[in-house]
Amino acid sequence: MAKNTVYQMVTEKIIEKLEQGIIPWRQPWQNAGAVSWDRQKPYRGINSLLLDPGEYATFKQIQRAGGKVKKGAKSHLVVFWKWLNVENKDTGEEEQVPFLRYYRVFEINTQAEGLESKRKDVKFEHDPIQEAEKIKEGYRNCPPITFAPGRAFYQPNQDKISIPDITDYAKKEEYYSTMFHEMVHSTGHKSRLNRPGVTQTASLGSETYSKEELVAEIGAAMLCGVAHIDNSTIDNSAAYIGSWLRKLKDDCTLVVKAAAQAQKAADYIQGIKYQD
Repeated sequence: MAKNTVYQMVTEKIIEKLEQGIIPWRQPWQNAGAVSWDRQKPYRGINSLLLDPGEYATFKQIQRAGGKVKKGAKSHLVVFWKWLNVENKDTGEEEQVPFLRYYRVFEINTQAEGLESKRKDVKFEHDPIQEAEKIKEGYRNCPPITFAPGRAFYQPNQDKISIPDITDYAKKEEYYSTMFHEMVHSTGHKSRLNRPGVTQTASLGSETYSKEELVAEIGAAMLCGVAHIDNSTIDNSAAYIGSWLRKLKDDCTLVVKAAAQAQKAADYIQGIKYQD
């Protein structure tokens, strides 16, 4: 298969995740990532973005271990670089050239039978940050918040938030930052602030979509400040915001505009009447 085709397959999978409201490169939680089943080795690089949390094995690995793939299960893409020895036409010398390859895997807990999980997740014990808890409790018409490993998102069509449990984060501050991010998204629902980035269908990379991500992250940073959470989340936020600014051609004026919307969202969550 041609390299460009593999690139397209990878890109389409990432876009699919983004369109679901899942931002795969912001994952401050520690547990429930994607690992190889046999060695429990975490997938790295692009593969960590392509795979949902779980334990993965190839069809042959599952068969060799005495298991079987469930009927109708759809495999997942994993890519890797293979170095090929190729003769340089100009010099006649042999050199190594990277070649992008891929293979397919299945999640053994949901897509296979006859195999047992080898996973031993580490859980972190944290005392709640009371000021942050007060902010959450004060969000009067907050949508339901559910806790599921490996992903954080807000779904406007169902008006619900899902985040990993606090025990999945090495730093409790990142848990609250993640929760605030999704809460700010939820303020854009048509029943609340009716923000275009939430109510309208926006394609990946569009100004509307990217602005909404800026609003959510800046709003989360604002709420962290209100909760007296230290600056331990700032580096993650800055890098995250920067990634969306690059999609908006580094137009830093958009931060100012997004900050105004973020302030409105943060005030709404706290029950403060926003003043233009």
